[in-house]
Amino acid sequence: MNNRYLSAGTAALLALAGCTSTKPAAVTTAAAAPVATAAPAPKGVGLDMADIDRSVNPCEDFFQFSGGNWLRSNPIPSYASSWGPRNLLGNRTQDLLRKILEDAAANRSAAPGSNAQKVGDFYASAMDTVAIDRAGLAPLKPELDRVAAVRNTAGLRAEIVRLQELGAGPFFRAGVDVDEKKTTQYAVQMNQGGLTLPNRDFYFKTDARTEKVKAAYRAYMTQAFELLGAAPAVARRDAATVERIETRLAKASRTPVELRDPQANYNKLTVAAAQQRYPALDPKSLLAGMQLGKAQDIIIGQPAFFDEVNAVLNTETLPDLKTYLRWHLVRSVASAMPTPYAEAAFRYSQALTGAKQQAPRWKRMQAATDQSLGEAFGQLYVDQAFSPEAKAKALEMVANIKASMAEHIQTNTWMSAPTKAEALKKLNALRVKIGYPDVWKDYSALPIARESYLTNLLAARRWENRREAAKFGGPIDRNEWGMTPPTINAYYNPPMNEIVFPAGYLQPPFFDPKADDAINYGAIGGVMGHEMTHGFDDQGRQYDSEGNLRDWWTPADAAEFTQRAAIVGKQYSAFSPLDSVHVNGQLTMGENLADFAGLTVVYGALEKQLQQRYGNGPRPSYDGFTPEQRYFLSWAQLRRQNIRPEALRQQIATDPHSPGQYRTIGPLMNMPQFQQAFGCPEGSKMTRSAADRAVIW
Repeated sequence: MNNRYLSAGTAALLALAGCTSTKPAAVTTAAAAPVATAAPAPKGVGLDMADIDRSVNPCEDFFQFSGGNWLRSNPIPSYASSWGPRNLLGNRTQDLLRKILEDAAANRSAAPGSNAQKVGDFYASAMDTVAIDRAGLAPLKPELDRVAAVRNTAGLRAEIVRLQELGAGPFFRAGVDVDEKKTTQYAVQMNQGGLTLPNRDFYFKTDARTEKVKAAYRAYMTQAFELLGAAPAVARRDAATVERIETRLAKASRTPVELRDPQANYNKLTVAAAQQRYPALDPKSLLAGMQLGKAQDIIIGQPAFFDEVNAVLNTETLPDLKTYLRWHLVRSVASAMPTPYAEAAFRYSQALTGAKQQAPRWKRMQAATDQSLGEAFGQLYVDQAFSPEAKAKALEMVANIKASMAEHIQTNTWMSAPTKAEALKKLNALRVKIGYPDVWKDYSALPIARESYLTNLLAARRWENRREAAKFGGPIDRNEWGMTPPTINAYYNPPMNEIVFPAGYLQPPFFDPKADDAINYGAIGGVMGHEMTHGFDDQGRQYDSEGNLRDWWTPADAAEFTQRAAIVGKQYSAFSPLDSVHVNGQLTMGENLADFAGLTVVYGALEKQLQQRYGNGPRPSYDGFTPEQRYFLSWAQLRRQNIRPEALRQQIATDPHSPGQYRTIGPLMNMPQFQQAFGCPEGSKMTRSAADRAVIW
């Protein structure tokens, strides 16, 4: 499936339930006296008290209070660009995945064609650097020869199709996905692409950091062309050619913020109309080459961008266009090429991320196996790592959060009855996927052998693209997943109106059946609420209960939502983690709204759960913290993050998620529940006045 939507509380015990104190908690600072207790506070599961920096007042900086000691004790490893709890869970998961892969690679008697054989042979070929270096360019030579053999525009278009199938992505991205305005059928879709730098803005910014990235980009291209056999002067000229063509494409590309408008990205044309508008691109021939000749319509994401693609194909010389294609072919497979290519690619990525060295090869190749054979690999993982009990507990939590969301919709004070009815209809229709697919992908038609990693990689890409194309004209596959089972992430898919939580996410510290409710609701519950409320953020709210891109809001309600969301955007745009660098409140709007709404909705679900368990009686505290405080602590401790300046700048420029520190404090500053839980006085940094507070749900 198309992965566009990929979408990723603290102080001493205040008092018994019902406390309404607005005085700061007694042990929030190092100088404060401890609260007297009759016995040591019971120990809890899920929070490490040593991570808390008690020299910081939680009402002043909850990010530092909740994890300041951890941040100081966990520097970023040399191979990483950032470091946080997700990385630690990733390491633990990768250790298990490595054992699965090494066992599969060592099993030379696996049945031919079985998942075990394909996973084992793919990983074995990926780890055999001696064979990769010895083979040199030989495995890629047939594809390089195809590019070199192009003699005319028809041959060029055929090669563009070929490279689309091989995952090189020259000029644009194309494929089959659900039609967002008729979600009972698939549609052919084409969107802007064809760039090497992270997004269009990198081609035009002139600040020192961007110039450093562009210098690394040029050096990478130049070295790659030299490795392909070009003389230094020719390699520099070829690199300049690629940059010139990409700059043309970048100028016509939409910005990351503009790409967040789903209505603007839906432009359905008949194939005949597209053929007339883009004759040099020749959509009819492209579709035929992609096994999609039966399509009558195309959804063009960014029509003006494709005007420029058409112009590029009309005005650039054939040799220059072939140079551009050759670069994108090589760039797309650098990790599977001999060592000098992989090292050149890493030097470029260093300029973007600040990483000091590459991750160990087994980690990189484990990720590559997951990407290419994710569900074959995933079946082997799930057999060892995910229990039915964990799935049942997760489903129970989702049901409770869903019920809380329904209550928030029903009691909403600014939404009209007709819009509420549509919102509840959408919520009730929400599909939930937990752990792993009910129906696994069938890899039987994908040939995998031990001889060549590059050959395996290209075969897997071509198989996946053809599998996608084969869906066209058939029924919607609602069993399909956009993430693999070991993935430590989750997503909401608007056209399918579904939330998806892979097994990799459903383990400590994000999910622990041994922990109290407050911990699980603050951790994985916060993620569940986040993904669920994506259906009602500034993008998700534009899709109806069936996933169709349709306006179901009254004009007054839509205007009220936009006004309230703008407050969130303004708050985040004021956050500045580095000198002269501010969070982009518009780019991060959807994720920030999901954090805001999710935390509020899940807090309500936790309160109902606690009421069911304890009624109006005392609620147990662990480690000296109330359930409400533990809820906010749990949310915050999973967003601890040390990040290199280079990576932070790139995140702010390209990522729709705000940096971890602002995902921690941004929502909490607007929640009276947080203020009450920690007794924060009016005027403290972690509270906003009623007039400045953002309230959505």
